[in-house]
Amino acid sequence: MLLFLRAFGMLIFYDIASKLCRFQELHSMVRHWKVRDCSEDNTVGRVCTAVNYACVFYPKRALCLQRSFVTTYLLRKHGIPAQMVLGAQKLPFKAHAWVEVNGRTVNEALNTQTAYAVWERC
Repeated sequence: MLLFLRAFGMLIFYDIASKLCRFQELHSMVRHWKVRDCSEDNTVGRVCTAVNYACVFYPKRALCLQRSFVTTYLLRKHGIPAQMVLGAQKLPFKAHAWVEVNGRTVNEALNTQTAYAVWERC
């Protein structure tokens, strides 16, 4: 329950921060988050489940950048070296954000890494 509340709170934080800050500032914030020195079994699954539930109950639709921001934050706070990845595909043009742990996508479709060219990892 605590993880769900943190995820929900971070969705709110992102909404407010995205209104007050430029994208570069949000990007820098993610880049500078440290990975905590502890982790537990099944942390990735627990964090992804909490973020999914928080998005279900969130009053607005959480887009991929917001979900990735929150997931990266929570995983790093729980000792998992997560990276937020920004990518795009040319035709039809689509941009997307997702999270990777040790080079593998978490909480995403299996073909995300092949469908989008990576712009940035942070």
